[in-house]
Amino acid sequence: MFTHQARRRRLAATMLLCGLSATIHASPQTIDSLPLRADGNTMILPAGDYSGQFLLDEPVHLRCEPGAVLDSAGKGSLLTIRAADVTIEGCTLRNWGANLTDMNAGIFVEPSATGVTLRNNDLSGPSFGIWSDGTRHLTVEGNQVEGDRNYRSQDRGNGIHLINTNEARVVDNQVRHVRDGIYLGNSNNNLIEGNLMEDLRFGIHYMFSQSNRVIGNTTRRTRTGYALMQSRMLTVENNRSEDDRNYGILMNFITYSTITNNFVSNVQRGQTGDDSMIKGGEGKALFIYNSLFNTIEHNHFERSNLGIHLTAGSENNKISHNAFVGNEQQVKYVATRTQEWSVDGRGNFWSDYLGWDRNDDGLGDVPYEPNDNVDRLLWMYPQVRLLMNSPAIQVLRWVQRAFPVMKMQGVQDSHPLMQLPTTHLIQPTQEAN
Repeated sequence: MFTHQARRRRLAATMLLCGLSATIHASPQTIDSLPLRADGNTMILPAGDYSGQFLLDEPVHLRCEPGAVLDSAGKGSLLTIRAADVTIEGCTLRNWGANLTDMNAGIFVEPSATGVTLRNNDLSGPSFGIWSDGTRHLTVEGNQVEGDRNYRSQDRGNGIHLINTNEARVVDNQVRHVRDGIYLGNSNNNLIEGNLMEDLRFGIHYMFSQSNRVIGNTTRRTRTGYALMQSRMLTVENNRSEDDRNYGILMNFITYSTITNNFVSNVQRGQTGDDSMIKGGEGKALFIYNSLFNTIEHNHFERSNLGIHLTAGSENNKISHNAFVGNEQQVKYVATRTQEWSVDGRGNFWSDYLGWDRNDDGLGDVPYEPNDNVDRLLWMYPQVRLLMNSPAIQVLRWVQRAFPVMKMQGVQDSHPLMQLPTTHLIQPTQEAN
């Protein structure tokens, strides 16, 4: 065991107060009598309340015992990490500052802090939970981040915020009631895996990043589950979007990426005032906006207002082996070229397909064409929806079927699948009829 003097020198070297007048208050004991235990670079912080803003500026492994609470009394960032090879484990952090412009955060990782590990911590505060600024080899694992619901969502910080951060692992965290669950800007070669994000604006939000993997995450009750924007070479695989609003997966200027084995269910229209970055009336399971050269396969999109919406030059994407099940409208395609949605003679499964399979090869004998000229008329003039079931609209649809020369360009699946290819993605309680 260290003497009191040695413990104080050790603590001062690793946990320096930020600011002019901050102090540490230990309850019920004073800091001089804290029973710190050390094993190499590991420091054990006992139960107690510790107020102030703390700086770690040399390598240390800090482990908190149950009941140890760090609190900055609503001022600035609570814990700033400046040194490399720091580990923070099992700590409770509360009540840091709410100033988003000053980047107040529960844990702020500076560029010099490479190789930092944040594991099994519990953070609750009004602004950013964990902010990583220009570092490498960060591990954020098993943490819980909770926002402050007294603030509007746009006035809260993001749960885990990575800027210019490369080779990071963000794994098995739970994030609730913040602005965006996990945000990545200009951050490359990162793994985002196994996280649960609920009651947010965006679950996972990418901007200007490349070569990232998004694997096995779950979003619930967000305004957009996965907001993928201005990025390339993303792998988005085995994720779930459940009961999100506006969008399950949104692709905005995404190129050379793979979207596969994802499950999106029950995306519904958002409420008035939702602060989505791209406005839209329908709840869209998948929205593809000006995105090219992507592979979208083996996904399941069900029970949403709109299964898939393509627009703004979203072409040259490979879309096959997906399932579109029980959506109010399966496809909305706004462009001037025909899109073929089958690859190597196999297309997608459509729950409203009315064709047949006479040779029993598992493929429909007639193409699936989800939209016609009447759909285009409705997209251009939404007020026409009042006449949806009128004799005039029915005549228009009959004329199109009788005289295919009038057919407009649109989506065509020449080889629709007769059997659901994504049963492995459907949990027993969520099987579609």
